[in-house]
Amino acid sequence: MTAIAAADRTEANRSFMEVWVITIGHALTHWYPATFYVLAPVIGAELGLSYTQIGSITTAQAIASALSNIPGGILVDSMRRKGVLMALSLAWIGIPYLLMATTHAYWLLLCCAVLIGMGNTLWHPSAIPTLANRFPDRKGTVVSIHGMGGNIGDAVAPFVAGTLMSGITLFGVAFTFDLSWRQVMIYNVVPGIFMAVAILWFLGRTQMGAGKSGDKKLSLGEVLAGFGGLLRNRTLMMLAVSSGFRSMTQSSLLVFIPLYLANAMGYNKSSIGASMMFLQLAGFIAAPIAGMMSDRMGRRNIMMSAMAMTFVVILMMIFAGGTPAFVFFVALLGFFLFAVRVVLQAWTLDATPKGMGGTAIGMLFGIQAVGQSIGPITCGVIADHFGLLATFYFMACTIVIANLFVFTIPKDQTAPA
Repeated sequence: MTAIAAADRTEANRSFMEVWVITIGHALTHWYPATFYVLAPVIGAELGLSYTQIGSITTAQAIASALSNIPGGILVDSMRRKGVLMALSLAWIGIPYLLMATTHAYWLLLCCAVLIGMGNTLWHPSAIPTLANRFPDRKGTVVSIHGMGGNIGDAVAPFVAGTLMSGITLFGVAFTFDLSWRQVMIYNVVPGIFMAVAILWFLGRTQMGAGKSGDKKLSLGEVLAGFGGLLRNRTLMMLAVSSGFRSMTQSSLLVFIPLYLANAMGYNKSSIGASMMFLQLAGFIAAPIAGMMSDRMGRRNIMMSAMAMTFVVILMMIFAGGTPAFVFFVALLGFFLFAVRVVLQAWTLDATPKGMGGTAIGMLFGIQAVGQSIGPITCGVIADHFGLLATFYFMACTIVIANLFVFTIPKDQTAPA
């Protein structure tokens, strides 16, 4: 018995090390786009881009993601070596940012955004089902840890980017870096390259996805046959559509909060980076709380409460526009906005047949990407015609619609698996 117990502990330690490695990789997949958000006002000013054009860069990335997420999920479910796919995804996301650093043309920015959107589609279908299969009784918890990695990348990247372009004062000592946005993009790719190699070394040979849940590898034909069943799954489809509207809100906020702080409130680059960091740090705190609570209290209750509070906080941001209180509400917004993300992912896997987790997550992120493609460019048009603050009314409406779709899911299908 002692030998068996020791073996179980070794397996648990090894498996949880995989959780941390995957989580760090997830942080890097978010690092790159988070850097772009804080650089967008500078890039737009240098290249003479309108708000609509700035929003369209994120929209191009999201459209590419929407078109490739479901095929990517199907590919993931038909392959065993998820570590290789994760390493490939991380490298694929980083390389186009190197190209962005060399361009002076709007069209090339759009092309790079398309490549980024395609590469990002392999990460989540590989990583999230792998973690859920390893810990089937703690899906919300391990998915929330993975989500915390994304929050770390989203939080630290804007602060680092803003600091590298302007500087920072610590303990009365001023540090000035004064790098260009192009230099910042180049330097930001370096940690992603190292992490891709680390993931390939640590996870590349591991046969992932055969955890306690008894999940199994399906053939490509079996995955394609199971895809029709996913489309008929009402819970899954309502979650995906709700997530699409929620992502419309999130992508719009991430693009237009920095633009509002820079152009309406006159914040410098480091202050904008710090504000976006507070937004993500609040999400970092919220993710494990929401994940663990959803394991115990049910996904539906946590999601509806968090999205309702997101709506309230966006309204408070509108009323506080142009004042320091706006930044406080930005930070508070992160707590509720990002709490929803991990619960959505765990609930999606609850409603998904065994062996189809990658396809289901691919479908979830594909529909999310549709929302991400609509939000920023719509807000760009609104901002060009009615001003930046008007975009936040649009965002408040989209989060209400997201909550209504959750409300339509039958209550007898909301208990944690």
